[in-house]
Amino acid sequence: MKIKAITTGTTGMVGEGVLHECLNHPDVEAVLVITRRAGNVNHPKLKEIIHDNFYDLSKIEDQLKDFNACFFCLGTTSVRKSEELYTKITYDLTKTFADTLVKLNPEMTFCYVSGSGTDSTEKGKIMWARVKGKTENYLVNLFSKSFMFRPALILPTKGLKNTLTPYKILFPLLPVVKFLFPNYVCSLKEIGLAMINCVTKGYEKNVLEVGDIKKLGKE
Repeated sequence: MKIKAITTGTTGMVGEGVLHECLNHPDVEAVLVITRRAGNVNHPKLKEIIHDNFYDLSKIEDQLKDFNACFFCLGTTSVRKSEELYTKITYDLTKTFADTLVKLNPEMTFCYVSGSGTDSTEKGKIMWARVKGKTENYLVNLFSKSFMFRPALILPTKGLKNTLTPYKILFPLLPVVKFLFPNYVCSLKEIGLAMINCVTKGYEKNVLEVGDIKKLGKE
């Protein structure tokens, strides 16, 4: 199977890493990046759409047809945000995006990045975990093929420009952390490859914890 993927969040660390793996993988035929600002990446497989309003995709709908995958890596921190605002940015935005894509590409595989500790019950005490859980649950029920990614600590890919500052500072220690706590650390490369393999091979679970990401993220 050749993959034609829509990706988001490519100006962030995870999205940039996933895009990097897509552009270098033989099974990926084309990548459409939807972004609010240019990523300044040039590649024969890559097309980029600059679009300001992710809550309304009507102006670009005609360019979103005939894709068989979406790697949704767009996200934000919940720090200093009310639950109402965080829900709007996380759940509402993702829902609008997904509703549009499933209408245009009902058989596509949708991969969504949430995080370790996400609350599928939507009833826990941690606000971000409830909202992410609500988002995951919606996507699982919307798409026939959907996979929720829950990384914890991430080993960055060397040479990429959007690596978060804490990861840059802690980079020398991450291999030690991975050795001591293997169930909490995966690499950005493994996340990207796991998403690609979800499309081409599938997986027995909808929710992928760190161990699942590492298992599926092997070349």
